[in-house]
Amino acid sequence: MIRKITVIIIAALALQACGATTRLSQVGQTPPMRPIENPAVLAGTGPSQIPMPVMPRRLPATQTNSLWNANSPTFFGDPRAARIGDILTVNIDISDSAQLNNTTSRSRTAAEDSDLTQFFGIDLTQFFNDSIDPSSLTSLGSASSTSGTGTVNRGESISLTVAAIVTQVLPNGNLVLAGRQEVRVNNEVRELLISGIARPQDIGSDNTISHTQIAEARISYGGRGHLSEVQRPSYGQELYNILMPF
Repeated sequence: MIRKITVIIIAALALQACGATTRLSQVGQTPPMRPIENPAVLAGTGPSQIPMPVMPRRLPATQTNSLWNANSPTFFGDPRAARIGDILTVNIDISDSAQLNNTTSRSRTAAEDSDLTQFFGIDLTQFFNDSIDPSSLTSLGSASSTSGTGTVNRGESISLTVAAIVTQVLPNGNLVLAGRQEVRVNNEVRELLISGIARPQDIGSDNTISHTQIAEARISYGGRGHLSEVQRPSYGQELYNILMPF
């Protein structure tokens, strides 16, 4: 057991040393911004593997003697994202609140008594001495009580807009989206990540879509920098909280 704890401590110290080295290299400098990467990496490793039915091949609809395309909201073309590499705007407007109150109370009392004075018609009282009462050989009792109360009061509000790129077109026509936005103010970098799957028909004529219309949405909003480091506990406190069982 001691050997396992020692290995865990050494591994944790090694990881913390790597993080400390990175932070030491940035002393006196602003947090670096990540370089532009392949958007497909943001959505995950490799194409999305989703079971899809075999879609029948559709022939392009022809409209004789007509300059208007029924599938286009504009006269000259459809500005909405539909192919890999197209860009669309995602409106993130999260306003969630949850209030939960739970109360649990349980109580149980048990008692068991037994005597042994007769056995197959034989009087057994003569076999016990005066210090043993045959009418009350055993007396067992137990009592347990449990009481618990829990309260959750949470509120979240996020209003952001980010541009995402179509990284994949699924066989049924749905679009895999991925986008990242970084903003640096003084010594703090704010990062917004979003990925998910959207239907082309949910994209508005202004080439925007709400986050509520994105399936498997993954939205991450956080930051790194001097202020974020102050808000995090120190390495020693994190290691102490992980190893201490109480």
